[in-house]
Amino acid sequence: MPSFDRPTEANIAPSSWVLRFAALIAPSGLVLDVAAGHGRHTRALRALGFGVLAADVDVSGLEDLRTDPGVKIEQVDLETGGWPFSVRTFDAIVVTNYLHRAHFPHYIQALNDEGVLIVETFGQGNEMLGRPRNPDFLLRPGELLNAFSGALQVVAYEHGAEQEPRPAVRQRLCAVKTQSPVLLP
Repeated sequence: MPSFDRPTEANIAPSSWVLRFAALIAPSGLVLDVAAGHGRHTRALRALGFGVLAADVDVSGLEDLRTDPGVKIEQVDLETGGWPFSVRTFDAIVVTNYLHRAHFPHYIQALNDEGVLIVETFGQGNEMLGRPRNPDFLLRPGELLNAFSGALQVVAYEHGAEQEPRPAVRQRLCAVKTQSPVLLP
């Protein structure tokens, strides 16, 4: 059975949270898929017409996408050294099943005006249900909301337990780099 937090099959369905808020991304915009894994979100966003930069330490699951002119693949260690995208900006940044708090300020800086941040990862309490269990990889209640609400317009936030696709505690946020109200999808 594939790992929920690092799926090895490209055909695992993309997150409904990501798909729901993809409608806020500028048409034909450029999306950074952080810790892209085997590319389930890269593939879904590309199918919606976005350009995607897929970044991960292991890009072997993305090889079939190298011929797509709308997809750029970068093999980067996101947890050592500096933020590897310091000179680039994006219309959206998607982060799922990955947590490296040091990147929070970089996500804000790397968004274009009206850029969309979509995050979905594990929260405290997940250690009782499965992986990850390490508190370094589990968000505290309200952590995403507190980290981004001052700089971005929060469109939606959730924190709670779910049963499908497996029992987990999840925290989700969608926010836009604007001070104006956002027309919801």
